[in-house]
Amino acid sequence: MTGLGGLTTSYRSPRYTPQRGLLGRLTAKGSALRRLDWPLVLAALALSGIGSLLVWSATRARSDINHGDPQFFLVRHLMNTAIGIGLCAAVVLLGHHRLRTAVPFLYALALVGVLAVLSPLGSTVNGAHSWIVLGGGFSVQPSEFCKIAIILGMATLLSARVDAGEDRFPRGGAIIQSLLLAGLPIGVILLMPDLGSTMVMVVIILGLLLASGASTRWLLGLVAGGGLGAFAVVRLHLLKQYQIARFAAFADPGLDPSGVGYNTAQARIAIGSGGLTGSGLFHGTQTTGQFVPEQQTDFVFTVAGEELGFVGAGLIIVLLGVVLWRACRIARQADDLYSTLVAAGVVAWFGFQGFENIGMTLGIMPVAGIPLPFVSYGGSSMFAIWTGIGLLQSVRMQRSPMGG
Repeated sequence: MTGLGGLTTSYRSPRYTPQRGLLGRLTAKGSALRRLDWPLVLAALALSGIGSLLVWSATRARSDINHGDPQFFLVRHLMNTAIGIGLCAAVVLLGHHRLRTAVPFLYALALVGVLAVLSPLGSTVNGAHSWIVLGGGFSVQPSEFCKIAIILGMATLLSARVDAGEDRFPRGGAIIQSLLLAGLPIGVILLMPDLGSTMVMVVIILGLLLASGASTRWLLGLVAGGGLGAFAVVRLHLLKQYQIARFAAFADPGLDPSGVGYNTAQARIAIGSGGLTGSGLFHGTQTTGQFVPEQQTDFVFTVAGEELGFVGAGLIIVLLGVVLWRACRIARQADDLYSTLVAAGVVAWFGFQGFENIGMTLGIMPVAGIPLPFVSYGGSSMFAIWTGIGLLQSVRMQRSPMGG
């Protein structure tokens, strides 16, 4: 347009930028939802969904435990999953770096929890004195939360000097401190005795030391120390007779098939009867006949093998593989050692717990009372597992943009 004095000026109208709605802001580039690891989230949700169906199938006809309500365990499993997802979201919002400052409090809380089990507050479930009954049908297993406390505590100690730029790898003092930190709750848990949780925590410790870059001699020394500790546990009779019998049955699968070997024998029958596609959900004879004990918790994989067959059981393994793949990717791409160790600890936890649970149903691992991540019924386990997913997502979301 022509302005004063014949000078030509240009006029550009201001660009109109529409206000984004809530959905637009949530899905915008760089938003929290876009930065989530969605394959990890979807695989975890799928496992929890499959677990709901398997728990329902295993308990809907069990009037002796479902209080006459076929949907009792289904509803509670879904409720546990929802609470677990809420804890996952809370961890993502807080961030694992902020939780680092709360490690002393979280560790003390976890330690008080396992110590409380040894007090009159503790209760025995399926031979393991590792529970605290809260009333109203609710109970808590504090050892599940010790796994998270050990991961955060060891990651903090092992990474302190490295992330500050003072060392390339953790020094011996930091390693000793981290082992003492982990050893205290493990010692208490062994007194319950809860051998399954102890096994998981030992693997977590090894995974954290390996990911930290600790010297090989520390790893070999820890393995040797673990062997000596296991020998001492047996010699000092710290294990219950039923736990010793489980190892004996693992060494000799034909030992006492109507007694100590009954669980694993029936588990293999159930899985083997499923064939390629299974007998169909709610139609497994081993499941409906209640031949396999604890099918909603430790032996839930047998329901999948019988009713969903090789295809359904294989799908569970594939989904667990996706969770571990994404978790390893998050650990590899983390910005600092602390973040790497947090993710690596979760990888060791999920990987061994899944392998042990499925392995004991197939007879390639001893029965140790370990739930299948996301799938087995249990509030404490579900809360802890989804908290682990929250830690993984926090590591992914808080890395620098250059991290990919």
